[in-house]
Amino acid sequence: MTRDLKAQLSSDQTSLGTWTQIAAPELVDLIGLNGFGFTIIDCQHGPFGIETAENLARAADANGIASAVRLADNDPVQIMKALDAGIRHVVIPNLETADAAQQAVAATQFAPHGLRGACPCCRSGGHFIRNWTDYVAQEEARVGAIALVETAKGVENIKAIANVPGLTALMCGPFDLSVSMGFQGNWRAPEVSAAVEHMVATAVAAGVPVMMPIFSPDQDEAKGLIAHWKAQGVTTFVIGSDKILIADAFSQWTERLGG
Repeated sequence: MTRDLKAQLSSDQTSLGTWTQIAAPELVDLIGLNGFGFTIIDCQHGPFGIETAENLARAADANGIASAVRLADNDPVQIMKALDAGIRHVVIPNLETADAAQQAVAATQFAPHGLRGACPCCRSGGHFIRNWTDYVAQEEARVGAIALVETAKGVENIKAIANVPGLTALMCGPFDLSVSMGFQGNWRAPEVSAAVEHMVATAVAAGVPVMMPIFSPDQDEAKGLIAHWKAQGVTTFVIGSDKILIADAFSQWTERLGG
């Protein structure tokens, strides 16, 4: 498994990742040591910022897996900080319009292509960039923005979003979408499933890779969901989260060994 997230997204082989919401590098070690190809460090819902995310990304690097970071919003400064910290991809939540997607992409690129702030002393360049021209070419080839579409408005604008040049991938957000559509967390609702199906079909038609969250802690249901989405062109899946997987493992032990 390559640690290059872009390569995983473009492969026809199944790639599995998860969410890192617990600020413990040891858990990232375990994610890497147990076969996952990537993790998404969650600075939106996780109780930590870029300083912690940088160290979690170091653990991902040490274990040979890719990492991305979900930021709290579509903020060019926070995108710059994440990329400078050596985290190659940013996941932008609640992305609802093509203009917002264009802004996210621009924030990952240096002038004249974009608006990313430039600094020769950052982790992404080994803390002292001696050849700026080569660094820019390498950096812009390996970083990217992932659009997390998770609202009814985002679904309405999905065709325009998916056709924004430079997006690394589109991620569907079934849970938030269910809340936005009035189903209060019921991501299995037929109307929510239909909206996600529409997003996937639109992204695939536009040639944009799709990342699909798989929330179910039931392994048989999760396996069925993966098979369903693979048949529609999805190969990259975000399984549960560190909290969901750990809680499920704990409950299996207590259920089997409890009095």
